[in-house]
Amino acid sequence: MEIKINKEVRQHRETLFFGLSARQFFCSVLAVGMAVGVYFLLKNVLGQETASWVCIVAAAPLAVAGFFRYNGLAFEQFAWAWLKSQFLCNRPRTFQSENIYLRAIGGKGGMNDD
Repeated sequence: MEIKINKEVRQHRETLFFGLSARQFFCSVLAVGMAVGVYFLLKNVLGQETASWVCIVAAAPLAVAGFFRYNGLAFEQFAWAWLKSQFLCNRPRTFQSENIYLRAIGGKGGMNDD
């Protein structure tokens, strides 16, 4: 009898329905619900073919969110990190060294010591 064990325990993904994890299944159900809702709202307004294309475009982000992984981050974690790096904490970074040893013996150890 042989038992397969992942080399890395953190890579284990428990499957819930149809080989999907709970997150993937939940996002897939939301995507299908979004597609059905958009279709029935827009089929009389835009026509059947155009409404079907719009529902694909509307459901795609929800479906992708369930399967998206980047450096171990889920979609919302990646989106938050990207938003912080691009907009919230976006400012010039300056490096200023400090000589701790010189400061400890009584001298000035900063970079702007003229």
